[in-house]
Amino acid sequence: MKQKDFGDRLSAAREAKQAMTAKFRQRPGPDDPAVAERRAARAAVSAAREVRIAERETQRRADKAQREADEARLAAEREALAAEQAEQEARAAAERTANEARLDAERKAARDARYAARKARK
Repeated sequence: MKQKDFGDRLSAAREAKQAMTAKFRQRPGPDDPAVAERRAARAAVSAAREVRIAERETQRRADKAQREADEARLAAEREALAAEQAEQEARAAAERTANEARLDAERKAARDARYAARKARK
């Protein structure tokens, strides 16, 4: 096994630094057409994302408005049905009262007729 001395280590470090510097310098600048193209593609993707988010928000608001309208319509239908049922119950109660009054009058007339017949027999 070969032992590396201090000079070998220094030269290896210097070569690594030079390689990193060369790699960094090889990167394209901000005015390079490829960089501008990638930047434009990212901007297009971002704009499309914003459009989709806005569409979802608009759809969510429309759905919420539709739900609220449906709930209001159902509430109005329930109120109308409850009012109709209350009216029918009131009508039925009035009919029962009228029937009871008519039956009472008929019973009284029959009783009076029986009383008059008994008086006539005496």
